Amino acid sequence: MDINVWVLMLIANIVVSATAAVAMVFLVVKDTASSDRAKLLRAVAEVIRAIRGRR
Repeated sequence: MDINVWVLMLIANIVVSATAAVAMVFLVVKDTASSDRAKLLRAVAEVIRAIRGRR
């Protein structure tokens, strides 16, 4: 495979992952009380770490 294709695939993967993370945070924070946001954001961070393979 050409190096340009690999770079394009990498950039697309990063963009999709970042978009999914932002969408998850937006959906979690949208209708929650401020006292619960920290717990929910920690949970979202755990999910993102699990998806990326760090856990």
